[in-house]
Amino acid sequence: MKTVAFVPIRLNSQRVSGKNLRLLGGEPLMCHILRTLTRVEGIDEVYVFCSDERIRELLPEGVRFLQRSAELDRDTTLGREIYDAFTARVEADLYVLAHATSPFIRPETISEALAKVQSGEYDSAFSAEKIQTFAWFKGRPLNYALDNIPRTQTIEPVYIETSAFFIFPRGLWCGDHRRIGDRPYMAVVERVEGLDIDYPEDFAMAEIIAASRGL
Repeated sequence: MKTVAFVPIRLNSQRVSGKNLRLLGGEPLMCHILRTLTRVEGIDEVYVFCSDERIRELLPEGVRFLQRSAELDRDTTLGREIYDAFTARVEADLYVLAHATSPFIRPETISEALAKVQSGEYDSAFSAEKIQTFAWFKGRPLNYALDNIPRTQTIEPVYIETSAFFIFPRGLWCGDHRRIGDRPYMAVVERVEGLDIDYPEDFAMAEIIAASRGL
């Protein structure tokens, strides 16, 4: 079973300028997830999917560069367009889609999720953060009743997808355009591991975490 990991990269990020190449712990942000993927047991190939080949010289050992069309760097580009383009060029039985914005995800977390899918017990996997507090959706309580307020320790938790990784078979994406199937394994991560860098304040938090870890 061939398993390929890929990280879509664009250099013209809007919300955090130059985010993917900005230094975190002394190296470009994108290098953290790439190096993590090279340490995941069961992954055969790791790719960066980027339009700008100048990043070749920055890639960790073992990471392959695959150039994509600059048209995929538009602000209006959908994720599915990028995944379609990659899967059309690189065939695999399983894909691990990961993002540079999650620098603290552990290789062990991805390895465990990958093993669950490879075993056939689950048809896909994704990372998520458990939120056990009072949640609302569309103007109504989501996980409790207004006339029956539980303790936070016993309230039904909700789970939020993080963008760290998704694992899916070729048939699920190419056939149904889904990265999560009907029997997914949910890899629950703590807040730091699941940190997703979308805004400047997220990067500032990541810098504090990196410094505390001596990175």
